[in-house]
Amino acid sequence: MKHRVVTLIRIVINYLFAVGLVAHANADSGLRMHGAGSTFVYPLFSKWFSVYQKERDQTLINYQSIGSGGGIRQLIDGTVDFGATDIPMNEEQLKKASREVYHFPVTMGAVVVTYSVAELTSELRLTPQVIADIFLGKIVKWNAPEIVALNPGLALPARYITVVHRSDGSGTTAVFAEFLSKTNPEWKEKVGTGTALQWPTGLGGKGNEGVTGLIKSLKDTIGYVELTFALSQKLPVALVKNPEGEWIKPSLESVLVAAANMLRTIPDDFRFTITAAQGSGSYPISGMSFYLLDSRLKREKLEKWNESLKLLRWMLGAGQEYSQALHYARIPKPLSEKMLRRLTDLEKVRK
Repeated sequence: MKHRVVTLIRIVINYLFAVGLVAHANADSGLRMHGAGSTFVYPLFSKWFSVYQKERDQTLINYQSIGSGGGIRQLIDGTVDFGATDIPMNEEQLKKASREVYHFPVTMGAVVVTYSVAELTSELRLTPQVIADIFLGKIVKWNAPEIVALNPGLALPARYITVVHRSDGSGTTAVFAEFLSKTNPEWKEKVGTGTALQWPTGLGGKGNEGVTGLIKSLKDTIGYVELTFALSQKLPVALVKNPEGEWIKPSLESVLVAAANMLRTIPDDFRFTITAAQGSGSYPISGMSFYLLDSRLKREKLEKWNESLKLLRWMLGAGQEYSQALHYARIPKPLSEKMLRRLTDLEKVRK
């Protein structure tokens, strides 16, 4: 009896060892895709890549959530197979890349102004002017007349405001700063836009996660993060006045309206933004996340180029079904159809 038990144990161990070797061999033989960039889109990418890998068990996708600026740098340097950014690459960055980089917006979301003030039990209302003045360090207390005038009846404390911003190169920052540059001449002149800024005031946090953590742990703070991060941490979000003079709450619906109001001017290279969009119902700090498709793969890593095209087609199709549950907006159909036609053209080129 004892001999049979020992034999059975050996069989099981040998079987598990063999299965492990097969699994390891499959993992080693699979196609590995490496990407980096936006933290804005990270929750959705995590879901997408998990599902996609299960459907295509020979494809493994590793994505580093390091901020849009870092993703663009790594793509330019050729150390990743794809990048992700919440703001299109500018002409200087494209020149540094010295090759064609295709931009495909794959999802949309809201950058929100969030805060931690114990006395506030109702939603805070903020104009672009007041937001800019807070982040410029000109409005320094919660009960400043400019904030009180927008929020009659709210118990605003006579305490100093602690500003929180991103410390890393960030597409979330670029979206936020572009919104302020479009709506506030002083911000445009003194700070401007970009993935990394010279901040006039405040504390820096790394990633949306870092900013969210500081706001939760410190009193009387204000900062900006992607909507998903604010909702997941149960942080309040401010209503922001849009160009039509409406108080708009950040939501999937108000982001979609902003995008719809900008679709008439889509450039052929898809490098466009939707901040400060005109039109009723538009949330003014809306942003898009772009998958950066590197033409270098077509020359040097054809298998990865082909897989990138398949992945993009999946993102723009079946992948969109996962967006809403994670508080991202689906790509509007007219834009999606235009990008799918572009993918078809690129698929023809590879043959």
